[in-house]
Amino acid sequence: MNLLQKFLTKLNGLHYHQEYLCFALETFSQPLFAYLISRGRVIKDITVSHLFVGYNPLIFIFTNTGNNNLTADIEIIFSQHKLQQNDLFEKKDVLCRLSLTQVRKQESGSITIFYYEGTHGSHNFLSAFHQFVIGLHNRLYNNKPGNVYLSGNLYDQVQIAYAVPRNISLITVSNNQLYNLFPTDLHGKVNDEYYISSLRHDGKACKQVEQSGKIVISQVDANAYKTVYSLGKNHMQDQRSKDNFPFGDFYSEVLHLPLPQSVLSYHELEVKESWVHGIHKIFLYKILSCQTVKNEPATLAHIHNCYATWRHNHKLQDNYLLR
Repeated sequence: MNLLQKFLTKLNGLHYHQEYLCFALETFSQPLFAYLISRGRVIKDITVSHLFVGYNPLIFIFTNTGNNNLTADIEIIFSQHKLQQNDLFEKKDVLCRLSLTQVRKQESGSITIFYYEGTHGSHNFLSAFHQFVIGLHNRLYNNKPGNVYLSGNLYDQVQIAYAVPRNISLITVSNNQLYNLFPTDLHGKVNDEYYISSLRHDGKACKQVEQSGKIVISQVDANAYKTVYSLGKNHMQDQRSKDNFPFGDFYSEVLHLPLPQSVLSYHELEVKESWVHGIHKIFLYKILSCQTVKNEPATLAHIHNCYATWRHNHKLQDNYLLR
């Protein structure tokens, strides 16, 4: 780290040195609420009824279930306050804001899936000066070969998206008795029939999922956070024999694929269709089964450092698992 980089790091206002902070989801208190808004009024609380499946560009997903007010362009605010439908809100209620535009509509059975791309984001997690320093550091040191560079306002949008806790799960995929195991936080259940996830379309993991057509995605114990992060490199690795991975003695019910040692629950999925947007290939899966292995309230999740710093500054206590 050169002198300028050290200087910018000292001035960035961030309380934690890690960009993402892990924790057990069930222990996370006083989270932000996300609201779909229009003309200064709350339309709907979408905190748990949206999926985040892309960061370059930012991609949110909604369905026609309970979100009939979706238009071509939408706006979302994030607030620490509990608001009701049709409530008027004030500037002080808004901690951050996202604008999105619809880029795809997908029909699947009786459900319609709406894909929205972020167009602009703003937040008050840190002062304008600290945000400028972080943006300058990003421009100078993150735009390098092999790194996914989030330019300009996209960086702010991603910081906002990760103010809502995102579950980190592990995907098991197998072809010809060879395996891979890798993490993802860009995924979620659409309903009891369908599931969605995305992978970098130029990655080996993506090609392995395409070739197999079937995967298991496992929610894991937060105490395995170091192991889970260490498996991130497997997105760009070839498949190997089973003993190269931290699998346990559990196998999935339908596909008979090995599950990670830290598994709490899992979904067995079959690829129904996929499409490319930005750096992502987005997969729509048919759910084959959903099983609980261990009924423990310790699901691994993480948030961004900017929001974690805001929480620290507002004396909200958290049990972060620092790597």
